[in-house]
Amino acid sequence: MSIDTDSLQFKSVTYAGLAAGPRLVVTGAVHGNETCGPRAILRVIEDLDAKRLVIAAGTATFVPVANPLAYAKGERAGDRNLNRNLAPTDNPADFEDHVANWLCPLLARHDVLLDLHSTQARNGAFCMLGPRDNDGPLQPFRQEARERALALRLGVRRFVDGWLETYAKGVERRVQRIGSPASRAEVLNTDPRYGVGTTEYMRTQGGCALTLECGQHDDPESPEVGYRAIVNALAHLGLTRGGAPVPVEDFEYLSLTEVTDRLHADDAFSQNWRGFDRVARGDLIGTRHDGTRIEAEFDGFILFPNPKSLPGNEWFYLARSRPPGELAPLY
Repeated sequence: MSIDTDSLQFKSVTYAGLAAGPRLVVTGAVHGNETCGPRAILRVIEDLDAKRLVIAAGTATFVPVANPLAYAKGERAGDRNLNRNLAPTDNPADFEDHVANWLCPLLARHDVLLDLHSTQARNGAFCMLGPRDNDGPLQPFRQEARERALALRLGVRRFVDGWLETYAKGVERRVQRIGSPASRAEVLNTDPRYGVGTTEYMRTQGGCALTLECGQHDDPESPEVGYRAIVNALAHLGLTRGGAPVPVEDFEYLSLTEVTDRLHADDAFSQNWRGFDRVARGDLIGTRHDGTRIEAEFDGFILFPNPKSLPGNEWFYLARSRPPGELAPLY
């Protein structure tokens, strides 16, 4: 679909309370075919305008549509995936670069980000977490307690971490496979910053951030999951009056550990995998176009299986189960 980009514009809506408090930003439609975020955010805006909710302290900024080109097309991306290689640039090469030049400074002016997404695969809602506190070179962080305390109060019962570490493995393999990248897509996919999206960028600016996968794209429950999470976040952070939500106690905790790229259009899954399907070591996950078998390397779960993945991009992830006590022993 051809869209006149000159007709597009960026929009955010901010509410400020009388008292000092945290600065929360909520984003939707980073991917244009994920409509639960805009629907949830617009519902919260309606509640605020009707005074059913009131921001009593701090500020709450809402971005219903972060990527207006992808949203207008009804597709995941405008020119490319906004939630990869996200950073301001002096020389925009595509529409998502223009989005980054607007969105990144906006994120940096806030303390907390809640980014609403949905998945192609049919699976329940889950929350993507950041790293443990660390001083490492990949993603140094000092907001673990604050971030995970919020995560446990969003209303979902499944949590996943290990995102950027796993991406780094994928980038290393792509570099070895591709060598000297020729196309812009290959350049981006072999960029050491590959995998840095909204939440990762927010953490580089000193804030904490959560990606909430609200469910499958077309699941009518997904916008409700997003709405509940926003309302809970506002209450937990003290932006709205009323009782604070209690943390969930019965939940599942996983860590991403492996990513596998699709290399050819004829690479095919062995079955119609869904997110969080269990796999046992040695199970056949898919077959390459040349007949090479792709088998599970360990007992675990398959995440983000994408049968429509373009060659050279992520095809699926594998995750290991973690003891729930490792997520929240203190929060």
